[in-house]
Amino acid sequence: MFEDKEIGNVPLRLSEYVRVLKLTRKPSREEFSVIAKVAGAGILLVGFIGFIIYILVTVMPGWLK
Repeated sequence: MFEDKEIGNVPLRLSEYVRVLKLTRKPSREEFSVIAKVAGAGILLVGFIGFIIYILVTVMPGWLK
């Protein structure tokens, strides 16, 4: 019924999936909150860096004339 999958040269069997799923657990509210804050801060940081690069590429060349 279930066939073995293969990624590259590494075969993945159904039992390996089940083993990983058994190790998982639902995060606590505090743990989830910390993860969400860190992810949000990362998104804001990447956006800010992108905005700075955009400003440097579009506005700065006009200042150099």
